[in-house]
Amino acid sequence: MYQFKTKPYAHQMTALQESCEAEYYALFMDMGTGKSKVAIDTIGYLYSQQKINAALVIAPKGVYDNWVKGEIPTHLWDAVPRSVVRWMPSTSKKYQEELRELIKEPFAGMKIFVMNVEAFSTARGTKAGALFLQNNPNNIVIIDESTTIKNRKALRTKNILQLRKFSKYRRILTGSPVTKSPMDLFSQCMFLSEKALGHKSYYSYQNRYAIVQNRQIKGRSFQEIVDYRRLPELNGKLDQFSNRVLKEQCLDLPDKVYVKREVPLTDEQSKLYVQMKKLALAKLDNGELATTQSVLTQLMRLQQICCGHLVDDDGNLNTIKSSRTAELLNVCEEINGKAIIWCTYTHDIKDIERQLQSRFGQDAVATYYGETRQDIRQETVDKFQDPDDPLRFFVGQPKTGGYGITLTAAKTVIYYSNSYDLEIRWQSEDRAHRISQDQKVTYIDFVAPDTIDEKILKALKEKIHLAGQVMGEDARKWLI
Repeated sequence: MYQFKTKPYAHQMTALQESCEAEYYALFMDMGTGKSKVAIDTIGYLYSQQKINAALVIAPKGVYDNWVKGEIPTHLWDAVPRSVVRWMPSTSKKYQEELRELIKEPFAGMKIFVMNVEAFSTARGTKAGALFLQNNPNNIVIIDESTTIKNRKALRTKNILQLRKFSKYRRILTGSPVTKSPMDLFSQCMFLSEKALGHKSYYSYQNRYAIVQNRQIKGRSFQEIVDYRRLPELNGKLDQFSNRVLKEQCLDLPDKVYVKREVPLTDEQSKLYVQMKKLALAKLDNGELATTQSVLTQLMRLQQICCGHLVDDDGNLNTIKSSRTAELLNVCEEINGKAIIWCTYTHDIKDIERQLQSRFGQDAVATYYGETRQDIRQETVDKFQDPDDPLRFFVGQPKTGGYGITLTAAKTVIYYSNSYDLEIRWQSEDRAHRISQDQKVTYIDFVAPDTIDEKILKALKEKIHLAGQVMGEDARKWLI
């Protein structure tokens, strides 16, 4: 009999019971409500029933590492023997042997292969995932944040849909399966089963649930979706193979839920980060970092690199190739309702504003930082607090917007970057979590693994005032 390593909440138990009984199933659960735990316990339960001995987990880059390092060790019952391998594009002999063993060699336990969804845009990644399933037919395939396959024309979507024929059980996980249109559902549900929605063809599905008009622009004719229909019928079909969990419905959840979102550095960021770290250590050894502020400046530059830019000694801003903003857009599509996005640096606020407006529309985004005019600040807050206003994303600087204002319309708070000031963190958290807040609030911290990001977040969690910890030999600990 399967035993839980971490006790499930009531809503998780309900979802698990339904998931364990189905060939295919969708966990439409708000971020912070534990959909990963439900999926992992599904793996453990099906293994204990001798129904599976292999699992392929597909997740975005910012998440898949956490499945290996965090979610699986935390939630999978220790009595389940497992071999967990993380996909890497590496061609090293050691890794290739590890991968070959996972795919082909017998194993008296659970084989778990964790891949990033982006790998399925490549021939190597697609082949590895397919071979794993073919060689281990008693399997389950789990797609975390399944909106990453909503685009039916994308190569990764096409390749992942092909995995269905090699899979025994299938699960999709997302907080918000519909990001822009009910048409988003088609590819996600087709992965589960052709039977799920009752339509094998996208155009058959579209004709049923969308109103399409022919349009012409510059002599070119095309079809445009202008509205949707029969949505109660569509919701009824979804209800047959899914569990919907909204955060506000989970009475047993804590009022504050904390989530770490890993965003690995790009090669360009990693190279510059190492260079900047060596330079800072050299300055420390030469006695150039003689004040707390001088040390904090070096830490700030390391953090800037993690965010995708760097301001040099002459005040020039240099952009660096980064996946941080792309990851933010993924998160914003995953969550429901209004959200606050806190950024330490003005450059990031302006860039995020542009990106979000492009994705969600001009009226969906507002900024609040040092350059925001005083006469529109309260208007921005009022619009954000209005449930009927289209303003959905409040992008602000915590040292400006983190004090004195009420932003309880948000049930998600994202720290794109953290201040090292503990007071600023506390105050900015409380903008959403205060009197009149009737929902549970999820706090999402963006972190580049093995960087200053992790050290700052650790210090904040341990209630350490960073400014008092960075002199002398303590400074070296922060810089290395």
